[in-house]
Amino acid sequence: MAILERNDTGAVATLTLNAPDRLNALSDEMLAALQAEFDALSGDSSVRAVIIKGEGKAFCAGHDLKQMTAGRQAEDGGKAYFQDLFGRCARMMLSIRSLPQPVIAQVHGIATAAGCQLVATCDLAVAAEGTRFGVNGVNIGLFCSTPMVALSRNIPRKRAFEMLTTGEFISAETAAELGLVNRVVPEMLLEHETAALANQLADKLGSAVKIGKQAFYQQLEMPIEQAYDYTGDVMAQNMLHRDTEEGISAFIEKRPPNWHQ
Repeated sequence: MAILERNDTGAVATLTLNAPDRLNALSDEMLAALQAEFDALSGDSSVRAVIIKGEGKAFCAGHDLKQMTAGRQAEDGGKAYFQDLFGRCARMMLSIRSLPQPVIAQVHGIATAAGCQLVATCDLAVAAEGTRFGVNGVNIGLFCSTPMVALSRNIPRKRAFEMLTTGEFISAETAAELGLVNRVVPEMLLEHETAALANQLADKLGSAVKIGKQAFYQQLEMPIEQAYDYTGDVMAQNMLHRDTEEGISAFIEKRPPNWHQ
């Protein structure tokens, strides 16, 4: 049984974290499997949206603490392993941001620590009612410093700091209010609603979404004047694309576009 399963339906690829006995922890094996799939998806123009979900009763409970504890057996107490682990996890998270396709987290049960980081890193998230989110490492003496990077870029800083320092969980409804997830749906509708959103995204011109996703994250890090200069250039280049010209012509002529995607 694969630790990570991929299923493609039309232009949507679904990645299922498949280690339910460990609450889909981001073990060394899971990180490697995710990285391999993201590397493959980065060059796959046939896929225009990606869903990440978890098998079993949880989305993802973060890093594999038993595996991390075993790493302490090294002569350096695990320092090299820990640095490598968090580096590999960061690379995997950054790969989501770099993908040309929008990535949707389909969340249920719990999303804790690096699992919450994974939700925050995805471009979009749909959560089932009853889902709980937390960066609760502080409860066992390990501050969630790397999950903090994604979380603090999703929700207001004081709420992020409160979650990080208290270790308390928030509900799916609160997560939606804060901007960590886009919408909350009944659990029986979670898969349907996530697929509907993914198919809506996949129906768009893939090259335009790729351009827009890259520009979205780039401009967020810029001062506003620089952001306008940058995005103005991006839009000018986008206008020169053959499929963009066709899309505009089709709109004016009130007909479906004949895109080459």
